[in-house]
Amino acid sequence: MSEAIIIEEICFQAKCGVTLDERQRPQPLLADLEITCSVEDAIHSDSLTKTVDYARVIRRVIAIGTANENALIERLADQIAQALMLEFPIHRLTIWLRKTAPPLSDVSGSVGVRLTYPRPRTVDSPSLFQPSPFLHATADMIPKGKVLDVAAGEGRHALYMASRGYEVIGLDRDENALATLTRTAQDHRLSNLSTWNVNLEKHPEAPPSLGNQEYDGILVFFYLFRPLFPSILQALKPGGVLIYETFLIDNHVRFQHPRRKEFCLGHNELLHLTHPLRVLHYEEGSHPTSPHQRPAITARLVAQQA
Repeated sequence: MSEAIIIEEICFQAKCGVTLDERQRPQPLLADLEITCSVEDAIHSDSLTKTVDYARVIRRVIAIGTANENALIERLADQIAQALMLEFPIHRLTIWLRKTAPPLSDVSGSVGVRLTYPRPRTVDSPSLFQPSPFLHATADMIPKGKVLDVAAGEGRHALYMASRGYEVIGLDRDENALATLTRTAQDHRLSNLSTWNVNLEKHPEAPPSLGNQEYDGILVFFYLFRPLFPSILQALKPGGVLIYETFLIDNHVRFQHPRRKEFCLGHNELLHLTHPLRVLHYEEGSHPTSPHQRPAITARLVAQQA
């Protein structure tokens, strides 16, 4: 079952226009959204966490619309749509973005664009291995090739990437978890997935090398060991992409999880730890971390090696 959430006439002021004069003065824009998403869990639970929170969507549209300056309304619409598809569990999105007072003497109404963004539906849908919604939205940003999943555990992310055709190594210190990962990979005939058993924190002053320009992509989800960051950056190939998400200190303060605050990132800390990678996407806030868990306050990063 799916539903369409309809949001009409989100109003904001934006600097958008072909001419410099048009971009110097914010002008009124309206955005209509039609969001197709899963509704079954929301019906059974009556919980906002099981559907798309349209109040959050509206805030994001306004934040993106007012923060950017663009020549074309098509580009602004795409910026809004791409961000919404990245941040929310949306199956399909249609956005109608329009100027309500265009500088055209012969037009008495609005001018704008209507764009539709379907999320590709493949055999490796999130229901198979249930990766983080953030990974599901950003996996295609990693070049095809070799991927390292750091602190893989039983490997929902490693399995997901292997199902997409990447050569994947799941790294963890828990031998039992890696054994489970290996069995699952064999059950699904994912011969392109292997494991690496290593304790990254055994010698904190000298973490093990992850290789030199070894990986097209590195995943780190809900694991934080600050001394490891130089090894992570060194292990990325030129053009390789790091996808990282873990708890912010806000989650510790609000929910007392993780119990030790040193396992949480400070505000903007992840940007400093991954410098000088090129930041492709960064955000801090409340995000879904799996299809069946409540949102957590996290930092999310996609960054690329030069």
